[in-house]
Amino acid sequence: MKKKFAVFDIDGTLIRWQLYHAAVDALASKGHLGLDASEQIHAERMTWKKRAHSEAFSDYEKFMIGLYEKALINLQPKIFDQIVNEVAEKYKDQVYTYTRDLILQLKKDGYFLLAISGSHNELVEIVAKQHGFDDWIGSTYNRNGDKFTGEIKVVSQNKKTELEKLITRHDLTTKGSYAIGDSHSDAVMMDMVSNPIAFNPDRRLFDYSRAKGWRIVVERKNMIYELEEHNGKYLLAKTNI
Repeated sequence: MKKKFAVFDIDGTLIRWQLYHAAVDALASKGHLGLDASEQIHAERMTWKKRAHSEAFSDYEKFMIGLYEKALINLQPKIFDQIVNEVAEKYKDQVYTYTRDLILQLKKDGYFLLAISGSHNELVEIVAKQHGFDDWIGSTYNRNGDKFTGEIKVVSQNKKTELEKLITRHDLTTKGSYAIGDSHSDAVMMDMVSNPIAFNPDRRLFDYSRAKGWRIVVERKNMIYELEEHNGKYLLAKTNI
């Protein structure tokens, strides 16, 4: 019999911040991405934090990724691995209560746990193991010995394909399964399962979830708000303190 699964995004869904961003921040602050990298990233982030315009976060993210990928060819993998371990240790317990507890409950109920994230696979692997996932996929930055080759495979660009690979590998079924994510790139996974949950969704995922009638959960400070669709409207179904 095929086994049910639960697939989670990691950044912003389990971990309260973006692991990718944290790793790039750490590399930049230690001078591994160029002399002014840390200041440039900070300036872009402040534009987003000031909500200068609706695409400020997207612009900040694109800038940060571009800066990292440009410097990648000159970055030593051993330095990157050291940073990865530091970031994973720092953020492993900085999690959302709702998704942390959902992972524990679903594992107890016998679900096969998957993590698919756009963050570096090295980071995803550490965090996934820390939280008891059975398999995971993150973005790959290929290496050749003691150098990065510059070849990149970004998972967030096609999470549907990556999930299909895991389903085939482990003989899983989408019927009765869960998918939990916070951004529009997660919608393709959520479309595949019986139980999609939009957790702290961005605008595009919220609009898509509303059109689909999916369950929406918001965690803010020490409150969790669960919203369910009824006759075209979302109603507060439950709150947890």
